[in-house]
Amino acid sequence: MSRFILSLFSLAFALGVSAQPPRPGGARPPAVTSPEVKDKKVTFRILAPKAEKVGLSTSDIPGGRGGAARPMTKGENGVWELALDSVAPGTYRYLFDIDGVRAVDPRNVAISESNGNVWSLVRVPGAGFMDTADVPHGSVSRITYKSVTVGKNRRAHVYTPPGYETGTEKYPVFYLLHGAGDCDDSWTSVGRAHDILDNLIATKKAKPMIVVMPAGHTGPFAFGAPMGGPPPARFEDDFEKDLRPHIEKMYRVRTDRADRAIAGLSMGGGQTLNIFAAKPTDYGFVGVFSSGIFARGDEWEKANGERLSAKEAKDGLKVLWFATGKDDFLLERTKESVAVLKKLEHKPEFKETAGGHTWICWQEYLNEFAPKLFQ
Repeated sequence: MSRFILSLFSLAFALGVSAQPPRPGGARPPAVTSPEVKDKKVTFRILAPKAEKVGLSTSDIPGGRGGAARPMTKGENGVWELALDSVAPGTYRYLFDIDGVRAVDPRNVAISESNGNVWSLVRVPGAGFMDTADVPHGSVSRITYKSVTVGKNRRAHVYTPPGYETGTEKYPVFYLLHGAGDCDDSWTSVGRAHDILDNLIATKKAKPMIVVMPAGHTGPFAFGAPMGGPPPARFEDDFEKDLRPHIEKMYRVRTDRADRAIAGLSMGGGQTLNIFAAKPTDYGFVGVFSSGIFARGDEWEKANGERLSAKEAKDGLKVLWFATGKDDFLLERTKESVAVLKKLEHKPEFKETAGGHTWICWQEYLNEFAPKLFQ
């Protein structure tokens, strides 16, 4: 029996809900709708009559306290409930915490993957830039490529703009990296990258482009080696030797510097800077969201300074854009990284925004960064 099926049985026992329909004459369990979205009010519910304590875990919806689960209230029918008022329009991840065990919402089919688990998703309409609008839509594909670097097949998500399948035109390519703990699904599920691009392209605010969203983890952890095992392969090596050649072979992408962009958030922002520093003349547009250089600045400068300070590295770089929230724990790292690049005679643009280290910011950053590309 698979671990997934076992987890479903465990969840059923935790909730006190039988997987079988009620017997004739038996009482039916109460109907549960979750999540329920009305204007900006979101109500979460879960049937767990045997549970002693249930909470809502979400780092995305503002108002929580230090990542602790928000307590839910149990009704006489065994349904636990929590209503949140004035939730800003957007897309949010959440889980239920049931007596210390986190679980997805069994009444919600919308999910978002990360590197080690899945989340339930709730969308609050009203964020026009990433709502699914009545415009031509591109496609999102899950692709598999062989990674010699990692030693196994790897997955990535690829967005192709409206008209790609029926045309012969080549497009510029934008590599978009996720943060630590997430995976290649994250930028489309919770990040809404495809909706953001659809809306920007439809209003001619952004050029049609192919967006490649790879899996940034090559092992079970974000950094370092698993205990007792060898260090994982470097993502930057997988990207350069395996992923990018696969994309350039299988998709109609332009390969000039002016037609190639890369950006990433958090861990992906650090990877972006490493990839750019290794081959600065390959990228005309670079974006770093809530991130910076994760090595010591002087060591990173020593390793990459000669390439980055070369005239050809600077002349063809059209955009070098940083954005980080004022409440983000990586704000100072961002500022230090901007200072290193200025020392190397680059001209990075830095925008300090409201907010912290959350998808609320990264969705906005993508919406602002994508129109800068390929102009």
